[in-house]
Amino acid sequence: MGGVIVLVAGGREVAGVAEDVGGAAGGGGSGGSGGEPESSDSLRTFGAVVQALREHAGYGREEFGELVRFSKHTVASIEVGRRMPDEDFVERAESALGNTGALRKAVKHIARQPGLAAWFRQWARLEGLAISLCTYDCRVVPGLLQTEAYARAMSLSVPPLAGEAVLQERVAARIARQDLLSTDREPPCAFSFILEQAVLERHTGGEEVTRDLFDHLLDLSARHWNIEFQLVPLRQPDHAGLDGPIALLETPENRWFGYSEGQKNGRFISDPKEISVLQQRYAKLRSQALTPDDSRGLLERLRGAL
Repeated sequence: MGGVIVLVAGGREVAGVAEDVGGAAGGGGSGGSGGEPESSDSLRTFGAVVQALREHAGYGREEFGELVRFSKHTVASIEVGRRMPDEDFVERAESALGNTGALRKAVKHIARQPGLAAWFRQWARLEGLAISLCTYDCRVVPGLLQTEAYARAMSLSVPPLAGEAVLQERVAARIARQDLLSTDREPPCAFSFILEQAVLERHTGGEEVTRDLFDHLLDLSARHWNIEFQLVPLRQPDHAGLDGPIALLETPENRWFGYSEGQKNGRFISDPKEISVLQQRYAKLRSQALTPDDSRGLLERLRGAL
């Protein structure tokens, strides 16, 4: 299967994982968080345990950060429940704090939470290994396809607004994820993107940002044989994507996973019955879209109209 960008008119958005990654989302959310988890009771509890163990051991945040090879700012974010701890942090913290096993046990309970942090982290890990990735976006351009200017404009559109340092970090992470598109991966991943035409017609960030974005999309579709680029026109009476965004990926073991996302939350999907429903809807959407050649022609006309 090739990669695909399908534009569907008059629609909404799927997460960039991703941005999200992640859904990065661009990563794991379309706008605000960019994959950084929202604070939750489980995250705050885990952070409080880290802080208590660190203080009991007599370490300041900067000293402890050097031990676990994370910045003091990252340590602070974890301790106050703003950041999901990754496996390296947990293992290094355990070693530095006496190997009690408390953090290894506690982090499992965070991973079982249904919120953004858990599903985005799972999705981001699998995304890096995927051999097929299908994305229907109906709110924003997916993070894997964004330009730096578009990612910044999108983040500045959605309250609450981030400070400049956080914004730069979020945009940089989203752009870095685009290495996944490389055909040098072994095996390379086949991408299919379905995007509402209305998303492009919105001109997020203004005409200059939009012109640059259109050029970027045209360039990607021309240079990357593993990306299939399609558009769904504005008038599409029969539309399989009315229930919202769809994201699916296939692992090297040929297992399929998905995610769905909404306001301030997201859900990692592994149940075969749910995956089957999403695959049926995605297949229908692809059949409703313009062909890749016709889609490119429409995008070129949109670009020429600017």
